Amino acid sequence: MNGNARFNHKAVSAPGAAEIHKDVQNYYGNVLKTFADLQTNACVTPATLVPKYIRETLKNVHEDVTSRYYGCGLVVPERLENCQILDLGCGSGRDCYMLSQLVGEKGHVTGIDMTKAQVEVAKTYLEYHMKKFGFQAPNVTFIHGCIEKLAEAGAQQESYDIAVSNCVINLVPDKEQVLREVYDTLKYGGELYFSDVYANLEVPEDIKSHKVLWGECLGGALYWKDLAIIAQKIGFCPPRLVTANLITIQNKELESVLGDCRFVSATFRLFKLPKTGQAKRCQAVYKGGITGHEKELIFDANFTFKHIPRLRTQLGWQGACLVCVKLAFNPHCMEAAAVAHPVCHPGTRKAEAGGLEVHVLIPPIENKTAATV
Repeated sequence: MNGNARFNHKAVSAPGAAEIHKDVQNYYGNVLKTFADLQTNACVTPATLVPKYIRETLKNVHEDVTSRYYGCGLVVPERLENCQILDLGCGSGRDCYMLSQLVGEKGHVTGIDMTKAQVEVAKTYLEYHMKKFGFQAPNVTFIHGCIEKLAEAGAQQESYDIAVSNCVINLVPDKEQVLREVYDTLKYGGELYFSDVYANLEVPEDIKSHKVLWGECLGGALYWKDLAIIAQKIGFCPPRLVTANLITIQNKELESVLGDCRFVSATFRLFKLPKTGQAKRCQAVYKGGITGHEKELIFDANFTFKHIPRLRTQLGWQGACLVCVKLAFNPHCMEAAAVAHPVCHPGTRKAEAGGLEVHVLIPPIENKTAATV
């Protein structure tokens, strides 16, 4: 990390929301100029295997935009063609321009960020990217606003298929309000697919009030158990873990302040589904055909669906939840049994079969989505 980009370490007691917003805007608008100025590795995407089709889209994003990228994960759900996407805390627009190529000219991506300097960078390269992508009209819009005030910023209720966020919700004091606003803007059958930082315990006040640790996405990290509580209180299905990686900090001075706090960057998906009654036994078949997932679809960390053209393998598991897949991936999945209401039960087994297609039932298994924290 670049030691020249030092920030005032002085802690303040119980900072209010307005003060936190001001500090975050200063950190990301003035202190950080590129990702090299970060003082920890919390806001760095792990070097995991990125699918080829996503690597190709990232090659088309301008280097001035990518150099200001401070994400901790890969927020690219499946089947994005023609979707309406909302990017919470879009920053300089890297993920927006990546997603722009995946939704195509008939889709649209809206990015919102409260740091004006970041939004200005994103807007500067709008014409460049539309020309690069070969689009006749822009399919990206950038808004200067707060993600806990989406309605105030102009986001319409039930207007988005997908919301994404990359290491931003931790920067907001009121996480519940953010999720509530997102829930309202999503269509039924939509999802929030997001990467963020989580702590292994309730973050102490001295860490919360540490300006650098908050700016580095650690001070405002949510205790991992609270995510499921907040999400289900609002109406989302229980969170489904996609990936998780330990954050090693790599800054001795800040590590001494953190003490026993440990952090992970994790990607979750939260589905907004109709509440129509008790779940019943259901069955789903992945028929293939989703771009980048032609042979298999990794639904989350526990379940993978494989496409087998000639051999049908049925795994005799009872339970529910695959209506999530039905709503998200139609017409690539088909439901073979009635489901009154999808109850998402994160599990511990991965559904696998040799060859190229699977016929599978999802079991309700003990929730262990955050066991690695």
